[in-house]
Amino acid sequence: MAIYKSLEIFQKNPKSPVFYLHLNRPSHRNALSRDFFTEFPEALSSLDQNPNVNVIVLSGTGDHFCAGIDLKTLTSISEKFVSVDRGRVGEQFRREIKWLQDAITAIERCRKPVIASIHGACIGGGIDIVTACDIRYCSKEVDLAITADLGTLQRLPGIVGYGNAIELALTGRRFSGPEAKQLGLVSRVFDSRDELENGVRLIAEGIGLKSPLAVTGTKAVLQRSRELNVEQGLDYVATWNSAMLLSDDLTEAVSASAQKRKPIFAKL
Repeated sequence: MAIYKSLEIFQKNPKSPVFYLHLNRPSHRNALSRDFFTEFPEALSSLDQNPNVNVIVLSGTGDHFCAGIDLKTLTSISEKFVSVDRGRVGEQFRREIKWLQDAITAIERCRKPVIASIHGACIGGGIDIVTACDIRYCSKEVDLAITADLGTLQRLPGIVGYGNAIELALTGRRFSGPEAKQLGLVSRVFDSRDELENGVRLIAEGIGLKSPLAVTGTKAVLQRSRELNVEQGLDYVATWNSAMLLSDDLTEAVSASAQKRKPIFAKL
């Protein structure tokens, strides 16, 4: 498994299909370095292609989830532009922004579900990351704030509604875990970090035991359906299931139910 400067990948249980991806710059409150934007999509792609992985839990080492983009990252981008032609500088800058955005969008490209486990501070780029995740959980003492955007303004309205999203974006105010739950940003708030980690582990393990084809298909269909009306969405899932539904996973699920045992699915 690759060694990263800004990330860490590990398993808590070698027999489990749940893998953990940690932002790993605790001395910098996991601020997003330039290394992160190169390594993050690579790490997600490696987990996506690994047949032993069914579920990915994304969290941060140390006391905080993520303090946003490291200022050194922004400085390094601005120092690259030496042309006196404003048009060319603008075109280069746009490519850099698209590169930063693409690293976050890698979460949505990943076939496997990505669960965000959020504790401590989650600011700016941290919010960009968690809004791209499939499921979000946090501890009660989490501190969230929107101060930058690599996708939050595009994804947040679909999660919390336009009114809530614009209020949070324009004020840039901080909000707590319980309010995040009230807004619909997270699915559940745990009383402590220990309870968060244990709770997310149990949820991830439960998802990991399900049919990999069904789980990846559900993620793909839900993501695509955000852009479609109901009729188009029904047509899309019909096409998807016509290719994927009649699988060995379906036969195993039916057999396991009849025999009153847990199903055992082949790796994806």
